[in-house]
Amino acid sequence: MSIGRISFLTVFASLILFSRSLPAADAPSVELALTFKPIQKDVEIEIPEKSEYGRCKVEVEQNKNSSGWIVYGPNGQVLRRFVDTNGDNVVDQWRYFNRGLEVYRDIDANFNNKVDGSRWMNLAGTRWGIDSDEDGVIDEWKMISAEEVTRVAIAALASNNTKLFQSLLISEEELADSGIKNPFADKIRESAKAAPQEIPAMLSKTKMITPDTVWVRFDGSMPGLIPADSIKTDKDLHVFENVMAIIDTKGKSGLIQFGELIRIGNVWRLTQVPLPIEGESMQVTEGGILMQPVAGNASLPTNSTVGLSKEMQSLLDDLQKLDQNSPTPDKGPQAISKYNTDRVVIIEKLISSSKNEDERAQWTRQMVDGLAAAVQTVGYQDGLKQLQKIRDQVQKSSQDQDLVAYVTYRTLLADYSSQLQSTQSDKLRDVQTWWLTQLEDFITKYPNSDDSAEAMLQLAVTQEFSGKVAESKKWYTKLIENHASSEAGTRGAGALRRMNLAGKELELTGSSLAGGNIDAKQYRGKALLVIFWSSWCKPCTEDLPQIQELYSKYHSQGFDVLGINLDATPDLAKAYVKQHSVPWAHIHEEGGLESAPARDFGVISLPTMFLIDKSGKVVNRSATVSDLKKALPDLLK
Repeated sequence: MSIGRISFLTVFASLILFSRSLPAADAPSVELALTFKPIQKDVEIEIPEKSEYGRCKVEVEQNKNSSGWIVYGPNGQVLRRFVDTNGDNVVDQWRYFNRGLEVYRDIDANFNNKVDGSRWMNLAGTRWGIDSDEDGVIDEWKMISAEEVTRVAIAALASNNTKLFQSLLISEEELADSGIKNPFADKIRESAKAAPQEIPAMLSKTKMITPDTVWVRFDGSMPGLIPADSIKTDKDLHVFENVMAIIDTKGKSGLIQFGELIRIGNVWRLTQVPLPIEGESMQVTEGGILMQPVAGNASLPTNSTVGLSKEMQSLLDDLQKLDQNSPTPDKGPQAISKYNTDRVVIIEKLISSSKNEDERAQWTRQMVDGLAAAVQTVGYQDGLKQLQKIRDQVQKSSQDQDLVAYVTYRTLLADYSSQLQSTQSDKLRDVQTWWLTQLEDFITKYPNSDDSAEAMLQLAVTQEFSGKVAESKKWYTKLIENHASSEAGTRGAGALRRMNLAGKELELTGSSLAGGNIDAKQYRGKALLVIFWSSWCKPCTEDLPQIQELYSKYHSQGFDVLGINLDATPDLAKAYVKQHSVPWAHIHEEGGLESAPARDFGVISLPTMFLIDKSGKVVNRSATVSDLKKALPDLLK
């Protein structure tokens, strides 16, 4: 903790203590408030020019359970929030914003005036790190994505920070909890334990990683799921195979191979030291330990020698320079077209220069992903033609059915998106019919692909929105039968559970937005409305006044409401609840639309409302405000 941070805490302690009696002029200055920076350095925050300080301001924030200061920028946007969450008149959270969104937060969870936790969010990612010894270096992770693991690992290697790197390795406890069986577990354990000793040797040999090295991009195909079985693992495991990262060292691009990553709970884990692909004798692992086929006494993966050619190096440099200068939508269709065309040309050369089918498949997937995103987000029409050409080539020449399915499905999604953007409203029904037919054809042709699960989910959701309940249930059921362990399968199971709720007792628990836990069973003896909502849901806000009116009218007679908030952070929900004076309790779990409550009930639109009778049974699993008005008098008798 710096002296400046301690001084700031002292200032805040005194100011917050007397904030109710102090005039605004006694607030800390903009200059002082903007001197504080995140403990962790790899986050972009909004910092106004000093010439703009005169148009910034600092205001007191006083809530029911917290107090502090908000720093506003020259255009009225929030720049910083400094918060005392436990009422001891000392700041324990330092929140930093970029483009109006909170992107990073330093946390003093044990209230000893030292930061012991850091969170990256929204535009900055998903990381949540714990600094147990409060020395400014993350010791463990509560949450981190596979992409961010490679980013943090590159930063740790560039700064030769072994402690930070070790926070990314799978631990003995995690390995035991993963359910991975021997000999696979022993092989992973051996690799992870050797990593700290291998780092100095690797750094001494490579010229690719220096203190100037920065992470540019994650490169890997989609993750795979290893189902629980009697050979490899007792539990379903999410695994990334052949992960690489593209880096930059003083303008020169390079590839770093990370190999296999394993997900344990909300964190992805490394099992080995990443290896730069350079020179003519660099050892890289072919595939991972877990994703190898098992037949008879087949051995675990071996090493082979691979080098990065000068041609490949040059192409990677060209791709990085192009991506660094990618046009924003406001640059117009010509700039977007040129960027995507140039990108395809470079990646096609990378595919031609690749040494094996795995590399060619990885680059093909990246090319397809870029084109599909351009079609769906900025309406890049030429991209659809390019995708269709790539799809036809892959279908004709590739023996890799996973790749064929991958390219085919993304071309289909781009085509559907393009038609929705260009079709008049009176013709949308025809587009929808075409879409459903295409999805069914895809499932028939590629029943075992990962995208088949997503296609089934799309079919089920579309049928449900169209009011075709029986057809929707049929597809949700097929999804569960064929892809139960997939993300789509999990959501499908939740949706089917939701659709079959009528007449059943509601099983629902979660963390309260105000602290503690909430169980729907606590409301037995009352008529209960359960609302899945978010602060960005316009229909939720439109329904709110009528629901508040019914709450005021019938609450004393035994009517209550329970909100299930699906915002990305609890702060967004708390601000909304305060702004709109919402009186009832709310559950909020991490993950927003991917949170446990959303998955458990397969929530696909907001608001979604369940109406529950006094015995705790669901009487309407897709209630509207009109349904509520009609049903309440009878439910309260």
